[in-house]
Amino acid sequence: MQRGTEGRTQAIIALCGKGGVGKTALSASIIRALVRDPEKRVLAIDADPAVGLATALAIEVRRTVDEVRTDFIELVKQRAAGDKERVLSLLDYEMLGALHEAGALAFMAIGRPETEGCYCQVNDMLKDIIASIAGNFDYVVIDAEAGVEQVNRRVLERVTHLVLVSDLSAKGLRVAETIHDVAHNAIGFERAGLIVNRLRDGAELDAVPLPASLPFLGAVPEDECIRRADIEARSFLDLPDAPAFAALAECLDKLGIDAGGRAACTAGRHSA
Repeated sequence: MQRGTEGRTQAIIALCGKGGVGKTALSASIIRALVRDPEKRVLAIDADPAVGLATALAIEVRRTVDEVRTDFIELVKQRAAGDKERVLSLLDYEMLGALHEAGALAFMAIGRPETEGCYCQVNDMLKDIIASIAGNFDYVVIDAEAGVEQVNRRVLERVTHLVLVSDLSAKGLRVAETIHDVAHNAIGFERAGLIVNRLRDGAELDAVPLPASLPFLGAVPEDECIRRADIEARSFLDLPDAPAFAALAECLDKLGIDAGGRAACTAGRHSA
């Protein structure tokens, strides 16, 4: 675990995997569980340019981190060299415009991929600001962009718990294994594991070979409550208890994250 700037114990949880396996729904489900503890503060980071997590939490994105960055790059270009430090000193203040807070939950969207060109001073300062903001929360949950590319981006550098999400498709499991391999060199995470999402039949789990290199946390069943929430764009924060939420909590418990709930998670092989 890491210690935040206010002495908070942090778990920085990133959910990664192939597109279409339900990372965003699981991210929103984890956030739903964590914010139920009134003594904990949670920061949700939507690192997918599609900003699906904002929809799942019914949050209106006013400004993204990349929009703040782009605006400051333009200011740096327009100002004389002597003014750059003053312009950059305003960056941390402007970042507040990209932070949505509602009670114990705060939300930040990274936005579209970064513009081309090297703006190391802006990028380094932005990295430090995100780290400083995260340090004020007990939990940080990152819904990462699909695939492996984002593992090397600044938003995932301080991840402590890496959750690989997949369905039972060979492609999904292969992508999860690849992300795990790449992350070993790019992220100093403490724990990692695989969650099989949207499981329809427990027998299928026994029939499909899972990557031996990934600790298996368990499986989350296909859930009508979550499916309807996705269709109707309902906030996951307002959903009633459901089997998928209890199963996910059990899986996270194996990763060392207490998200509440102890219903049986479909597990068995390669347990963490």
